[in-house]
Amino acid sequence: MTLGLINANPVVHEKKERISRSEDPHPTDDAVDPLDIYDFVRDIRDPEHPYSLEQLSVLSEESITVDDKLGRILITFTPTVQHCSMATVIGLCLRVKLKHFFPPHYKVDIKVSPGSHADEVSVNKQLNDKERVAAALENPNLRELVEECLSSNEL
Repeated sequence: MTLGLINANPVVHEKKERISRSEDPHPTDDAVDPLDIYDFVRDIRDPEHPYSLEQLSVLSEESITVDDKLGRILITFTPTVQHCSMATVIGLCLRVKLKHFFPPHYKVDIKVSPGSHADEVSVNKQLNDKERVAAALENPNLRELVEECLSSNEL
């Protein structure tokens, strides 16, 4: 947790009940279900608060779209404040968690929701540039923060 909170009083929402599906979550036709993606990332802890991205409404089921024909997945997230300095950390957490989740032919884009961040273009550019992501994850302090956010199961 960081000192000098950017958003000292975030709105915290109830966690939704998990929907259990009887069918295979990884069908053989390589189709990707947005709900499976959401279930996989919803419990990532916010880097600034002891709540999940779901609880802070940073992520929602509707923020994940899949185009199986084009092999593209778009995940948009909404920081709790427009000047959130943790937006890139949240995006890195999503990218690291999802690294091995998809079939290899899918391209994953992670972006802040349009109009939800003061530096939207810069954040989106950093989150979708492989070299910038790799360089960010070489920073031991940043890597540790990402790992802390990912290790917080079931908040």
